[in-house]
Amino acid sequence: ELYLWADGDRVREPKQYAIQLWDGAAWRPARERSRFPTRPLASARNVVLIEPAQRDMAVTVGTDGHTVIGQLPHVIPIHEQLAALCLGVDGHSMHNEILLGLPRKECEAMLEKMELLEMRTHEVLNEMGEPIGQCYFVNSGLASILTVLSDGKSVEVGLVGKEGFVGLPLVVGLTTSATRAVTQIAGTAYRVSAPDLSKLLRTCPQLEKKLNRYSQAFALQATQVAACNRLHEVEERLARWLLMSQDRIGGNQVPLTQEFLAHMLGTRRASVTVAAGILQKAGLITYTRGAVTIMHRGNLEDASCECYEILVNQSRNWKNESR
Repeated sequence: ELYLWADGDRVREPKQYAIQLWDGAAWRPARERSRFPTRPLASARNVVLIEPAQRDMAVTVGTDGHTVIGQLPHVIPIHEQLAALCLGVDGHSMHNEILLGLPRKECEAMLEKMELLEMRTHEVLNEMGEPIGQCYFVNSGLASILTVLSDGKSVEVGLVGKEGFVGLPLVVGLTTSATRAVTQIAGTAYRVSAPDLSKLLRTCPQLEKKLNRYSQAFALQATQVAACNRLHEVEERLARWLLMSQDRIGGNQVPLTQEFLAHMLGTRRASVTVAAGILQKAGLITYTRGAVTIMHRGNLEDASCECYEILVNQSRNWKNESR
């Protein structure tokens, strides 16, 4: 997995790159199974699947193929000896947990149909009442699932991060969305067209099973969030939301504004200001314009309502049952 960076000015992504393996005497081209996107894409992860190998590896760029820009001591297996290059700023491979759990044949079938793309903040992925043309395996960042009312007001009913998938109605043969899916924290996702997903589900039983199980997990989240928004205090709901977000994006900082939080929690901005102040005064978070930093996760879990613990425990139980 290669992360290419461009600043829009003097630093640009390369026009091409190649993967090479060290055979003990010289660097040799690796046998690639697939790569996506097919052309280098800046500010996003470029994934290359190669034949299994336990050798040193390097990335070269340029027309002569001799400029080495990265070297890794070993190949990182994804599943059943399927290998992927892992050269990113964070040093990790593909993050989407559904894709990572697929067997080799299904993973290869998915790679032929998937496209890696950036998810931009506030970008609408699926719109309520409209046909679902594309579905998304979230790889980084955060998507929010919203219920939208006739007057235009909306409230969040679920979060989707690296554990999940946007476009669940397609899994059971439905074609329109009952909710709006929007990017709340920028990141990347693997996109598949609705027709391609339908074909893949017919030939990939593990993919179908994992998406069906994720559908149940998301339904649990939606029902618990509904109860939470009705029964619990704003500061408890805020703590729960921050914990759920951190689970999905990693790190201690969650980029957001109070206006955004009020929208997500279905309450007034003034109420969020008070709730954030309570958590900050207790030393659990620090809030600056555009971001919340979690200072003490354990204490934040104590400040959250029971809903977070219920979601975590049930998800853990289901994972154990499915082994």
